[in-house]
Amino acid sequence: MRVVHGSVPPAPANVPSVRDVLRLHGGAVDLASADARATPHAPGGKAEALADIAAMEPRLAELQERLYAQAVAGGSRKRLLLVLQGMDTSGKGGVVKHVIGQFNPSGCHIHAFKSPTRDESAHPFLWRIRQQVPAPGLIGIFDRSHYEDVLIVRVRDLVPRSVWSRRYATINRFEQSLHDDDVTVVKVFLHISYDEQRERLLERLDNPDKHWKFNPGDIDERALWPAYQDAYEAVLQKCTTDTAPWYVVPADRKWYRNWAISRLLLEHLEEMDPHYPQGHFDVEAERKRLLET
Repeated sequence: MRVVHGSVPPAPANVPSVRDVLRLHGGAVDLASADARATPHAPGGKAEALADIAAMEPRLAELQERLYAQAVAGGSRKRLLLVLQGMDTSGKGGVVKHVIGQFNPSGCHIHAFKSPTRDESAHPFLWRIRQQVPAPGLIGIFDRSHYEDVLIVRVRDLVPRSVWSRRYATINRFEQSLHDDDVTVVKVFLHISYDEQRERLLERLDNPDKHWKFNPGDIDERALWPAYQDAYEAVLQKCTTDTAPWYVVPADRKWYRNWAISRLLLEHLEEMDPHYPQGHFDVEAERKRLLET
C-alpha cells in the first residue's frame, strides 16, 4: 500500500475519522510518495486547527480523569500508550509539550528511550520497554521505543541481520499481549521531509538558545537518510496489525502534527469510553453524617 496524504477541506460528520485517514492497513509502504506537508482531514488552516485543539482540551481532560478514576476506584485495567517514532527533528518532543501538555501530568507516564545502558543491554531488547508500560488508568507516552531495535540497530549494523530480522514478529506478539491486557496502543510515525529536517537543524545552529538541542551526530544520521527510510518502511509494513496499527502523520507543519495527534488521542479515548465508577456507599447517609459534623 502506498502512503499518500492530501489536504481536504472541513467535512461533514459522516466522513471517515482521522484514524481512518491516517491509519495503515498493511501492504507495501512508499514513504517517498507521502507528502510530509499534507494536512489530511484538517478543519482548515493553522488558525482553525489551533482553535480546534483548544476546543478538544476540556474533553481530553475529562476522558483522562474518567480513565484514571475507573482504574483507581473501579478496578479497570484500561490505559493508553502513545508510541512516537520519527527521524530527528520530526517533533516527538513538540508533541509531548503541546499535545500531552493538555493532560493532567499526574495521570501521564512519559519515557524517552535513549541508548540502552549496560544493564539494559544485558537483557532481551523488550525488557526495558516492559518496565515503562503505563499502569492501569494512565496515559503513557514513549518518545522513541522498542522500534529503535529494528531501526538504528539495523541501519548502524549493531547486531546481525539474523537477530534484528526476527524482532518484527517479537514486537507484534508483545503488542498483542499489551492489547490483551487492556492497553490501547496508538503508534504514530511522524513523517518529516528531508528538506524540512535540514531547515530545523539549521534553526538550531543559527539560534544560540537552541544549541543545546543540536547534536553533531544528527548530521551523521542524516547522511543515512535512505537507509532509515528503508528501515521505517519495513517497520510500517511488518508491524501494523489490527490491534496495534501505525498512523502516519505528516509532520512538516507543526500545527497539523499537533492537531492530528490530539484528534487521534480523542478518538481513541472516546472509543475506550471510560466511566466514573459508582461509589459503594449510601450517599444520603453520608451526606447526613457530614452535615452533623
